[in-house]
Amino acid sequence: MKDIRKGREDRSLYLRGILPYLFALGCARAWVTLAVAAPALALPAAFDLHDVFDYAFCLVSIAAALAARLLLPLNATGRMRAASAALMVAASLCLIAVGTGLVAGPAAIALVAAGAAAGGAGFGLFLLLWAEVLSCISLIRIFLYTTASQLVAVVCVFFCDGLDDLRVACALVILPPVALLCLRRAFSALPVADRPSPVIPKFTYPWKIFVLLALYSFAYGLRQHQLAAGAGMHSSVSTAIVMAVLFASAYFFSNRFNIGTLYRSPLVLIVCGFLLVPVEGVFGTAVSSYLISMSYSLVGIIVALLLYDIAKRLGVTVVIFAAIKGAEQVFVIWGKGVAEAMAAAGMNAGAQDAVIAVAVVAMMLAATLILLSEKELASRWGVRILDAGGLVEKTPEELRRDERAAELAEHARLTPRETEILTLVAQGKNGPAIMQELFIAEGTFKAHMSHIYEKCGVANRRELVVLLSAK
Repeated sequence: MKDIRKGREDRSLYLRGILPYLFALGCARAWVTLAVAAPALALPAAFDLHDVFDYAFCLVSIAAALAARLLLPLNATGRMRAASAALMVAASLCLIAVGTGLVAGPAAIALVAAGAAAGGAGFGLFLLLWAEVLSCISLIRIFLYTTASQLVAVVCVFFCDGLDDLRVACALVILPPVALLCLRRAFSALPVADRPSPVIPKFTYPWKIFVLLALYSFAYGLRQHQLAAGAGMHSSVSTAIVMAVLFASAYFFSNRFNIGTLYRSPLVLIVCGFLLVPVEGVFGTAVSSYLISMSYSLVGIIVALLLYDIAKRLGVTVVIFAAIKGAEQVFVIWGKGVAEAMAAAGMNAGAQDAVIAVAVVAMMLAATLILLSEKELASRWGVRILDAGGLVEKTPEELRRDERAAELAEHARLTPRETEILTLVAQGKNGPAIMQELFIAEGTFKAHMSHIYEKCGVANRRELVVLLSAK
């Protein structure tokens, strides 16, 4: 019971100080959904508002990556936060002026375009500021705060749905400053020693991760405009489902949560989603749309987590990686453009779906197998989060203890389950705590311990602990 209570206390520590992070990203993402992703105001449809927003977003990301050594750390002063808030509020005012009928005709189209561009630039800058602050906390908290924040965004959008134009206008103006004020509060709460350093050492870009994300972005773009209601990359139902499952899994099972298993899930989801596209006439569009959207949401958060982990291990600011990741939004636009070009060429809808499905499945399978392997991530970049419990950062003493358990397990030729139990014994956990964590019965636990004693050449748990402590 003591170990169980300690586990609950440890989990509660993960969420200490979460509120400013929660409402910073939550409010900003809700603003994007209400402004451009699913506009709550009636805007002219002379062009795709989202494309203008995304291109501006990409340009800001590229500029930040190129000028990183001059700009970092972004949160050192309030200038960047003020610029981000000003751009998003300006975008809101432009969209409100057109959506409420204050401006009409050609001027309205120009104002909407200017608003979308300002919004994309402001949101792109916000995400870089957010990434810099988030990189200063532990990986488990990064994961929990990010997933919870996106859930908050879905809730915000839900409550804003159906509001009249006046209330929507108020939300569009209020949400950006609230997001930036919360981000400022989160940064201020960081210990000075943990804040970002302006020094950028030499490093090699993990380019294969970026190529993989680009391919997923392109594949998502191929279907973006054909997605069913409730699906999408922003504050949608599909996003809420993914984030709720991820948050609950990491929070309640942080010591066993396996990012390695999650790492393989986007491939399965996107392949299944595109294979169902040609038969949407039978099953409807909802299943394929949700699978594709959930795949893209998953790969986005997995890539972000890998980049945070690599940045921490290399001693590099994550802002540079985040800027390149943001710039890859352009591949979504290009994927959508390819789909539109195929339709404009007069290709039959069924044939187009079949060609896209086959091409995407082949591309994703080849890319995942060739571009990125878990072994390379671990050996070249020092990534450890793909292991069970890898989100929980360990002290040097804990790392040495786990290494000793792994060496003993290999020498004694323990089974995977016996190795799990040995590792937990090395961590000082007692029988009831191990049984609860591994969901095994007492008899099964005792049988495994008996095999471990026999293979390790010891008579009891005390001798096993002594053996684990030996250097």
